[in-house]
Amino acid sequence: MTLSILVFDFYPVTAVMIVMIALLNDFPIMMIAYDNAPTAPQPVRWDMTRVLIISILLGVLGVVASFFLFWIAETYLHLPAGVIRTLIFRKLLVAGHLTIFLTRNTGAIWQRPWPSWSFFNVTIATKIIGTFAAVYGWFIPPIGWGYALLVWAYALAWFFVNSGAKIIAYRTLEAYRKSSTR
Repeated sequence: MTLSILVFDFYPVTAVMIVMIALLNDFPIMMIAYDNAPTAPQPVRWDMTRVLIISILLGVLGVVASFFLFWIAETYLHLPAGVIRTLIFRKLLVAGHLTIFLTRNTGAIWQRPWPSWSFFNVTIATKIIGTFAAVYGWFIPPIGWGYALLVWAYALAWFFVNSGAKIIAYRTLEAYRKSSTR
């Protein structure tokens, strides 16, 4: 948001959108406690270099995806500012929740263990609620089903890009770790 304000003099989301994102993010975050993510049998010492590299990678890709959506909406679709804000709101909500699924393991998203049903269902439910808010304009400018589905497709495409980047990063870090211990 800061980059958008400084570079484009554009506020990408309103205060109401930030509150809605925070509320809709709380439920999946609480359900992480019931997830099937792999756990270690004993306490683990975190590899903070690896954690930071993966976090920065996924964060930068998220920012790039948001700016690219903004650019498409403004340059090619010529949408009004309120509609662009709602598109960004949808993207942040959908992509943010999809990132939770990405960070569950070091491999591909379809590898086991799969998310628990409670975690998965709550996450999908909040995405659906956010979609209805954007489509019908609950406290925000409405965008209709066409743009809402376009943002879903956009976020899903970036989800697979991010998944591939994550896998490559983990493999590269593992190869580096093995070569440096020899």
